[in-house]
Amino acid sequence: MSNTALITGASSGIGRALAQVHASKGGDLVITARRSEALEALKQELETQHGISVTVVALDLAQPNAAQTLYAAIKDVQIDILINNAGFGGHGAFLTRAVQDDMAMIDLNIRAVVELCHLVGKDMIARGKGRVLNVSSTGAYQPGPLQATYFASKAFVSSLSAALDFEWRPHGVTVTALEPGPVATEFAQVAAMDKLALMQEGSASAESVATFGYDAMLKGKLRVINDRKMRFLLKWVTPLLPLRMVMTIVYDMQMKQAR
Repeated sequence: MSNTALITGASSGIGRALAQVHASKGGDLVITARRSEALEALKQELETQHGISVTVVALDLAQPNAAQTLYAAIKDVQIDILINNAGFGGHGAFLTRAVQDDMAMIDLNIRAVVELCHLVGKDMIARGKGRVLNVSSTGAYQPGPLQATYFASKAFVSSLSAALDFEWRPHGVTVTALEPGPVATEFAQVAAMDKLALMQEGSASAESVATFGYDAMLKGKLRVINDRKMRFLLKWVTPLLPLRMVMTIVYDMQMKQAR
């Protein structure tokens, strides 16, 4: 019985941890990211430890037609689980950031997710079975001054996931949005946020977030936040506050440096 997961952004962080979770359950993998050496090392590790099969496809999903290239490379592999994890952020005022950096963020965080959901999702619908996990963020719940494009991209991912789940669930396919808060990965360094207090105080481990998200996906949950305190605040407190107050709180968090 096929149990193959396609995981994007699998070379590090949450993506790598998700690959480890799936392999520990005896599932085969297709892993993709830009760094081929890291992927090959992960392939060797997982195949040795778990006796499963891992296919490596090294590419940059932010590039034009990359999703189609990936899909063509694995056209003979039945994908039972699609995990769209690849993505990156960027800290700074909107007009001080290079617009090409934000456009690349949109290409990876949004366009690649849409394309892979369309390409792989249609095959799942045809079989009447499948699971999709889209890695979003707690940033999906409000606008993000100093991370305007990133927060907006994750709002898109969470909204898309919920809508696809509604359309696909009657056909045997579920879609889950994993919305973690700060996670101890290289994301913060890439986003120029590694000196901020919010990234150094109370960050969850990639392993705990991956396990939480993977389990939620198997249960067919819709939108899930790993941190209980943030879950309560974002679902029950934040919606009651004036939007300008919420954005002020977010801005202050983005400005606070770690001691």
